[in-house]
Amino acid sequence: MAIRTTILVLVAAVMGLSACASGTPSLMNLRNTEDGPDEFSIVPTNELVLPADRSALPTPTLGGTNRADPNPEADAIAALGGNINRANAAASGFVSHASRFGVAADIRSTLAAEDEAFRSQNGGRLLERLFNNIVYYRAYRVQSLDRYAELERLRRSGVQTPSAPPPGL
Repeated sequence: MAIRTTILVLVAAVMGLSACASGTPSLMNLRNTEDGPDEFSIVPTNELVLPADRSALPTPTLGGTNRADPNPEADAIAALGGNINRANAAASGFVSHASRFGVAADIRSTLAAEDEAFRSQNGGRLLERLFNNIVYYRAYRVQSLDRYAELERLRRSGVQTPSAPPPGL
């Protein structure tokens, strides 16, 4: 009798906890859908500096950059001793090479629709569907890269690879 009661309590607890999860998990959403402040829109600015010659300032342009806006990529390049202009030229070449066959304007909505179709075809098991459990990571497990197996494959083929942290870290 005590075992039956324990099983009923456990089943009720599992059902109660699974009822708390509903819909798409909000941690996977990159857009802010709440009314509160967006913590990613708060960016520290550089220190304001008054130039010696105000006539040397560029004319403000709509949508242009502000001298006080941070540029983390350029800051990192400069901190590592690199040439910012050379890096920017290389980056623009990379972007033009990557977009040489054209760029789809609706790529985000296309990928979202394809992702939804893939996940609906690779849905969870019966209990996962019944309790609306997250199957996102399991659905994409076959497409994920095993970084340690790939590291060993590259090393066997003679590619020089950097060291990697041991598995589990």
